[in-house]
Amino acid sequence: MKTALAPARREQAASHFRAIGIPTRRVEEWKYSDLAKALGDTAFSQDTARWKLGKLPAGVEMFDLAEANAPDWVRTHLGSLKETALSAASLAYADGGVALRVTGAVETPLEIEFSGKGNLRALVVLEKNSALTLVEKANGDDQRNVGVEILLGANARLHHVRIARANAAVHIEEVAMTLARDAIYNAHYASFGATLSRLELDIALEGQGAQAHLSGVSVLSGEAHADITTRISHAVGNTQSTQLFKKVAGGKSRAVYQGKVTVAQGADGSDSRQTAKALLLGDRAEADLKPELEIFADDVKCAHGAAVGDLDADSLFYLRARGIPESDARDLLIHAFLEDAMAGIVRSDLRDQVRAAVNEALAS
Repeated sequence: MKTALAPARREQAASHFRAIGIPTRRVEEWKYSDLAKALGDTAFSQDTARWKLGKLPAGVEMFDLAEANAPDWVRTHLGSLKETALSAASLAYADGGVALRVTGAVETPLEIEFSGKGNLRALVVLEKNSALTLVEKANGDDQRNVGVEILLGANARLHHVRIARANAAVHIEEVAMTLARDAIYNAHYASFGATLSRLELDIALEGQGAQAHLSGVSVLSGEAHADITTRISHAVGNTQSTQLFKKVAGGKSRAVYQGKVTVAQGADGSDSRQTAKALLLGDRAEADLKPELEIFADDVKCAHGAAVGDLDADSLFYLRARGIPESDARDLLIHAFLEDAMAGIVRSDLRDQVRAAVNEALAS
């Protein structure tokens, strides 16, 4: 089948995947998420998963990756960013996907939905001085492996909200991203668990003034699993990154956050902060939080922290002493715990969407 990806690049990706294979818990970055066990004998189908776009606003160009004769911007960027075993698999085996190019400041949010089983690719290119709000929905109970490449040009702005509903499947999404000078990526990821779900982000701040601000919430119950793994590279100086993740785990669920920030030699003036916190609402729930710093420059401001615990007993007592029933008091404290991670969502309508999803998950 002729697609936008050159056959030689597809075979290169396939060879990469065959050489490494499905990661196991012996791989450090996968020790909290047993992908091989979750997949069992089924593995990822070589089918192509589905994508659907909302109304395409002016200033956004779309190309279907199942088509041949791709424009220059697709041929230049597709398959050009950092690759892992699973992103190599999506590049090799997906006979389609979607590419988006933004050439101006787009005010209307664009919605994209991923569903179905198999592999899928997406490419998002924001040209110099462009801006977009992207609302991503990850739906369905089919096993899926999605590879996404995002390239932000100088002074580009991407606001990204991802909502992954609870499901009974294995969902993997791997995002590779580069930011040029003064580009800003502002993202929120809301996840409600799966048999195994993992969102992996590899973000390179390659231009001075580039910023990446990440936040996220997870509300898990039953035996749900949600993993977010981030790698942010401050390749040059005067760059900034922040991460704030809040997780609530009940039942036998498992919440995972792994975040590694690397400040390259000579990247003076870099500023990075990581915070990850989890509430355990049951004796059999688990949270694994692992922030890391790797610093090769001197003049930087970097901090990280993690905390796992139950609801604050004093706060719970305070509310109950004022006549609030225990169940209502616990709900108030859980919502307050999650709220500051949602407050950074730029648009109020999208904040309301995420809050509604959180309320639904907490009520279930």
